Amino acid sequence: MIPKMHPRKHGARQQREAVKRAPRKQMQTIFEALDMLGSTKWRVSKRVLGIVERIWSSGGCLAGLVDREDIPLPEKPDTEDETELREWKLKMRSVRKKINERHSQSCDVELKLSVARKMEDEEEFYYPHNLDFRGRANPMHPYLNHLGSDLCRGILEFAEGRPLGKSGLRWLKIHLANLYGSGVNKLSYDGRIAFTESHLEDIFDSADRPLEGGRWWLGAEDPFQCLSVCINLAEALRNSSPEATISHIPVHQDGSCNGLQHYAALGRDKFGAAAVNLVDGDKPADVYSGIAAGVQKIMQRDAQQDPAENPNALLARLIVDQVDRKLVKQTVMTSVYGVTYIGARDQIKRRLKDRGVIADQKELSNAASYAAKTTLTALGEMFKSARCIMSWLGDCAKIIAAKNHAVRWTSPLGLLVVQPYRALGTQLVRTSLQVVSLQKETDKVMVKRQRTAFPPNFVHSLDGSHMMMTAVACKRAGLSFAGVHDSFWTHACDVDQMNTILREKFVELYEKPILENLLESFQQNFPALEFPPLPERGDFNPRDVLDSTYFFN
Repeated sequence: MIPKMHPRKHGARQQREAVKRAPRKQMQTIFEALDMLGSTKWRVSKRVLGIVERIWSSGGCLAGLVDREDIPLPEKPDTEDETELREWKLKMRSVRKKINERHSQSCDVELKLSVARKMEDEEEFYYPHNLDFRGRANPMHPYLNHLGSDLCRGILEFAEGRPLGKSGLRWLKIHLANLYGSGVNKLSYDGRIAFTESHLEDIFDSADRPLEGGRWWLGAEDPFQCLSVCINLAEALRNSSPEATISHIPVHQDGSCNGLQHYAALGRDKFGAAAVNLVDGDKPADVYSGIAAGVQKIMQRDAQQDPAENPNALLARLIVDQVDRKLVKQTVMTSVYGVTYIGARDQIKRRLKDRGVIADQKELSNAASYAAKTTLTALGEMFKSARCIMSWLGDCAKIIAAKNHAVRWTSPLGLLVVQPYRALGTQLVRTSLQVVSLQKETDKVMVKRQRTAFPPNFVHSLDGSHMMMTAVACKRAGLSFAGVHDSFWTHACDVDQMNTILREKFVELYEKPILENLLESFQQNFPALEFPPLPERGDFNPRDVLDSTYFFN
């Protein structure tokens, strides 16, 4: 049976028609991948759900759950003083905003828990998937799914259990360290195992007395997932034969800033490849720390200069000590998806504001602007190849859209992608009672949107292809598999095999002439248009990924 393929959002009529006309053979791998993703069996972890329910019924405010306690409104001052009344109104606005946010978050938790309660006694259930217009697969259920928050992921587990085996016990320890975070997930695998083994008492205590004991698990970045692994790991370590312990835990392997991994492979960029773990190393490379070091270097140079000659000198002195991986992480992550200078400035401004180191708002804005420019500069220096490819993609999209054509291409798996960004028009519908104004899509494309969206959308079509190629190969190898864009999950005992598969599929993907095929398709679809030549590329060999320990980790 062929699954129905509905673009998840922003679908274009032109794409739906193109997909219908596509030969079945061209789409076969996509259909097989969707079938595979939808056939993975899930169940609710009753122990974790019970602990969540206890926290929630006690008022929340633990493990990332929202505080359910009511927030009192500030009393109106008994005065006619305009200044005091203005301050009261500002406080009222702030408190009402917080109340509304808490209410929204509480409703979200209730929706997730209501689904979990209904599914609690089911032995197994499934998540059908569909595709967004770029070819990324997503579970269709909107509330409780493995694409969701730590709460969702902690509650869900594979319905099928498999014995840990020697390698599974090792991966369960690594997985616990990954979930604990706080820099532990940047250690070598041996370092992560050592971290877990140094906290065995905390793990047993978390499993036995999650709320009454020392509650070590609450310190994790992903506390509910951490608790779930603590329970399974404690069971295994108390077993006379730990390797025979049955595990239902989905163990993740995540890409290292996956968008930049795809750009480094596209550009055959050796320097960029090393920064995002496409080549082997003693421990995982941390691209965010690398960019932060580049930003610090630029700021230290500026700080040493005379403010009369360099207006950035004072700003550099003000914030150079605030530069770390957390300050630049969001900007680096979103850079490959088209973040603008304005977006980068706002991201960094929020981070600086949360730290409370700069009180003056004008000074804060100036510092954020300077930090954003410096971060983008450091990023461009480290990933020159990625910037060149992004510019080339944007230039091609601009040439196409300028002639009122939507940008379209075929993903490596054969999905026909059409960018849906078209101008909206207004149509008036007159009735005997009223005139209703309706928005409708016109035939005019949005040139700027087509250009800025193409680089990230193209990369999304590549990571979607990699995930589905991996899903199909895992199915054929007999593995349980779940995928969330650049995060691939399987049983602990099967992680080694999945790691081999996902590396082989990445190499298979990038041994294809992806950019050459893209340019050729543009020339065929738009023969009257002249496109710029392909950007220069380096001599990185994608096959090096096969030996990269921390490519996904």
